[in-house]
Amino acid sequence: MDNKTKLPQERIDELLDILKTRFEKNKNRHPDLDWTKIQEKLDASPKKLWSLHVMEETGGEPDVIGYDKEKDNYVFCDCVAESPKGRRSVCYDPEALESRKEHKPKHSAVGMAAEMGIDLLTEEQYRTLQTLGKFDTKTSSWVLTPSTIREKGGAIFGDWRYGQVFIYHNGAESYYAARGFRGILTV
Repeated sequence: MDNKTKLPQERIDELLDILKTRFEKNKNRHPDLDWTKIQEKLDASPKKLWSLHVMEETGGEPDVIGYDKEKDNYVFCDCVAESPKGRRSVCYDPEALESRKEHKPKHSAVGMAAEMGIDLLTEEQYRTLQTLGKFDTKTSSWVLTPSTIREKGGAIFGDWRYGQVFIYHNGAESYYAARGFRGILTV
């Protein structure tokens, strides 16, 4: 683990308090899960803690949204109401960023997620998240795009409008102030 991804103990304690408080406040997202077991996993995973720290710092408000019994993994996801503020105005991926000749955004969703150690949500994961609340009612979030769409220059994103989830397409190089991305992390 390098110094860039090593958190001081004070920040670890603060982050665990934030995550525990959010976990307890939003039991509907993870019924029947026990924080003690989750914290044990987090304590044993400093790189995952760093990723959760960056998710928090960029406005994602990560919370547990599931448990994979087979793999004994907890699933964290950005649960902030609107697309995380620190991850907006990004195009879809590094290739799209490179293809822009002028007015380039500062980053791409796929590139930023990789640096953070997280993944973009798939369309299915995005739809599942929307069953736990209403997210992206004023913003939108890039979702992992199938290669068949990306090969043609497109990318997909989702939002919640008119009482349902919509998945749309756009050129992968596009970016908007109200579009960012949500991340998912297994611990």
